Amino acid sequence: MTVKMTTVCVCAVLLLWVCSVDSYRTPYDDKTELDPSQEQIDTRDHHRDGRRREARECRRCCDPREEAPHQPSGQYYPQYQIVPQINITLLKGEKGDSGERGPYGKSGRAGQSGPAGPTGLKGSKGSVGLPGEPCKSYYAAFSVARKKGLHSNDYYQTLVFDTELVNLYSHFNMFTGKFYCYVPGIYYFNLNVHTWNQRETYLHIMHNEREVVILYAQPSDRSIMQSQSFMLELQTDDQVWVRLFKGERENAIFSDEFDTYITFNGHLIKPKNEV
Repeated sequence: MTVKMTTVCVCAVLLLWVCSVDSYRTPYDDKTELDPSQEQIDTRDHHRDGRRREARECRRCCDPREEAPHQPSGQYYPQYQIVPQINITLLKGEKGDSGERGPYGKSGRAGQSGPAGPTGLKGSKGSVGLPGEPCKSYYAAFSVARKKGLHSNDYYQTLVFDTELVNLYSHFNMFTGKFYCYVPGIYYFNLNVHTWNQRETYLHIMHNEREVVILYAQPSDRSIMQSQSFMLELQTDDQVWVRLFKGERENAIFSDEFDTYITFNGHLIKPKNEV
């Protein structure tokens, strides 16, 4: 009795095990072999359906991307991403006001001169202008004389003249015995004296305070005429005059009331503005 019951229990357990295995079998277990082409078609359909599901899902462009699942070797399926399209014309604002004008830029380099243009037509003759001023001529001349003799002293003596022969525009001052230059330029001067017997004749012709030339004659038993000539370039307010040397020895020039022995002359040769 015990053996029979044991046998019945073992059979029941095996029956239950077989039934449980059959309930979990897949439909594919009923097929002994699958067509390879059918398997590839099913696999592609499976991935296509997956992409369609992803396209239907709403995803923002700023969301982090999900990593693509690992694909088997030899198969690559590109991942597509939806990029939103924005119409910029809808975001464009109104036109703003013009700004202030900026500063001028630096001048560029000067270009090369172009070719000469054609000669223009001759213009009409202009009207006659007003007459100009007449050419102005400049003059300066003097000639003075002395009728009294002069002896040397312990100091230099200015030779003063008492007779006026020519004194154009009064450029020679008879009181001071000096010629004053009012017209600058080149001048010619001449001095004539008569010596005195047994006495020395020693005179300087001065330009301002500078000795320019000398007129000299040694003592002699005979009196003679002595002359000195020269030219000077004078500026405005320059002075030309004659002085007698101071008396270290007997020094004199001769003249009398009847004849004229001492003369001093000068005139302008060429004014400065014409030199």
